[in-house]
Amino acid sequence: MERIVDAHIHLDHYSQEEIDLIMKELDQIHCSNLISVSFDLESCNKNLQLAKQFPKVKPAFGFHPEQEIPSYHEVAELLDWMSENRDEMVAVGEVGLPYYLRSENPQISIEPYIHLLDEFLKFAKKWDKPVVLHAVYDDAPIVCDLLEKHNIKDTHFHWFKGGSSTIERMMKNGYFISITPDVLYEEEIKQLVLKYPLDQMMVETDGPWRFEGKFSGKMTHPAMIHESVNMIAKLKNEDPSFVYKRLYENTKSFFRL
Repeated sequence: MERIVDAHIHLDHYSQEEIDLIMKELDQIHCSNLISVSFDLESCNKNLQLAKQFPKVKPAFGFHPEQEIPSYHEVAELLDWMSENRDEMVAVGEVGLPYYLRSENPQISIEPYIHLLDEFLKFAKKWDKPVVLHAVYDDAPIVCDLLEKHNIKDTHFHWFKGGSSTIERMMKNGYFISITPDVLYEEEIKQLVLKYPLDQMMVETDGPWRFEGKFSGKMTHPAMIHESVNMIAKLKNEDPSFVYKRLYENTKSFFRL
């Protein structure tokens, strides 16, 4: 068991009892940091408090796109808060486009979400912050257009799913992806690992999202990342120690930890 970083977790969405348990066990699972991404302003505030309480927690601030678009006032309030707390944040995130929300309700317009993401990307560019993205399938090329428009390189597509042409574009642009524990049982994720360079890869849980297979019925815990790393090593036909080191260094470097 070697060092890991959970590159994407919603720590603020766990119960206090679960948070205490996870934080207590980080040392024994050799997890040096958790990148805790935010859902909205309330979530940002909670992640900031968690980071102050637990130095291993590194917060990202943003607005998760799979929800109703915020008002102009709410966006302005969030961006102002993020500016005031920019020194405490390691990234802008989680931001992106609402693929699953629009799949359930095709009447929802994507344009306000594109505009909102554009505002977050301007913020990231202004303050030189990495970006953590929720952008899958048909939404990913739109996000790539915006990233290229703003010339943003430090980009992390978490739990990515999409077509070959988009994957090639992301690889060429130097964007990072992160792999979840479903790499143990999802063929789509296994194929992504085979295609994507290890030098542009991280590992995450996206907890408290729950997984299936051997993880069925279990609370999502950063310890699951060790299973992911070993599966990545197997798929890449690489020594696990080499893969551990590469993924760890990738994550520390990307988030400037």
